[in-house]
Amino acid sequence: MSDQTRKSKVIIRNMTKEDIPKIVELQKAAFPYMAAEGVYWKPEQLEAHLKVFPEGQFVADYNGKIVGSCSSLIVKFNPEYKEHTWKEACGDSIFSAHNPKGDSLYGADISTHPDNRRLGVATKIYDARKALAIKLNLRRIIAGARLFNYCEFAKELSPLEYVQKVLKHEIREPVLEFQVKNGFKFIKILNDYMKDPRSLNHATFIEWINPNYKAK
Repeated sequence: MSDQTRKSKVIIRNMTKEDIPKIVELQKAAFPYMAAEGVYWKPEQLEAHLKVFPEGQFVADYNGKIVGSCSSLIVKFNPEYKEHTWKEACGDSIFSAHNPKGDSLYGADISTHPDNRRLGVATKIYDARKALAIKLNLRRIIAGARLFNYCEFAKELSPLEYVQKVLKHEIREPVLEFQVKNGFKFIKILNDYMKDPRSLNHATFIEWINPNYKAK
């Protein structure tokens, strides 16, 4: 079976309660070093996401197997590029910060199974988020994104110097490179964003502008 045929079998749909146990196992497989420290979605947290904002929760289904997922909420930042942590943006793990009257879709999480990363899963999930932002007439999608390889360069470079080299294609950084390829723009560094041994707790503030946004 060709890669293109396999990719066509990946279906992006909204999460259901029945998906939750599979998503928990997906999280452990996708982020083993974080899972070892207990940092992954718990069932009650995913249930809260579904209750708060079901439209923003997606899974990638490949022949009945959950090979990707993402969790999102709507926020309103003032100022629009304010410093924040993951916990502040999301309202902890139950999305208590969700604001239906906000203007920005916040990407709280995206995960793909390590055995299925040649299926275009993450791109399809990003496309689903963009379609949702357009459907809801949200001005943008924003997120704090991990610097996956920063731990290997931290003794030589500050987080900003690292990102600048990544954007000049002098350093390979799979997460940020993927996001830029998918139309996101780097805004600034977020320090102490979340506990992450690979990023050393740093993240990039990224933004995608909805080209179809109509000011209210």
